[in-house]
Amino acid sequence: MQIREPSAADLDALLAFFARIPESERTFFKEPVLDRATVEGWLTTDSGRRALAHDEDGNVVGYVAVIRLSGWSDHVGDVRLVVDPDHRGEGLGRALARWALLQAVDCGLGKLTVEVVAEQEGAVAMFTGLGFQAEGLLRDHVRDRQGELRDLVLLSHSVADAWSAMETAGIDDALA
Repeated sequence: MQIREPSAADLDALLAFFARIPESERTFFKEPVLDRATVEGWLTTDSGRRALAHDEDGNVVGYVAVIRLSGWSDHVGDVRLVVDPDHRGEGLGRALARWALLQAVDCGLGKLTVEVVAEQEGAVAMFTGLGFQAEGLLRDHVRDRQGELRDLVLLSHSVADAWSAMETAGIDDALA
């Protein structure tokens, strides 16, 4: 798998990728990922750090974004990560999440957060395995397309503390 920042030329491939994600999962996305103008805006404006994962055939099979929050939370980045259902369980989500952590360091963010539907136990386990910790459980916080309420888990990673510990241990140069 190749992970790289997207360009305007990736628009159609990215839209095709999001179209392959089951509608039941797209319910929980914060942005209208099938809206061409929205996705084109990601590729042509400076609205966070984004990356795509491509398979050996050049198809987009993963997406990650680190979106800096604004105002009094401008030291915090929100992670948005999606992996093609046919490529889950291959370590791709973990690789994209690690990319997000490195981008957070590069951007000078002190903290990353990610919101995960509580039922997505694999995603929760992946993020906690990378050092994210549960900060909150919001009961009945999201509603799916059938009207069912779902719990939302808020996970966070103190990027500044983790990077400081790596610098102290002398392993930061190996990751940069």
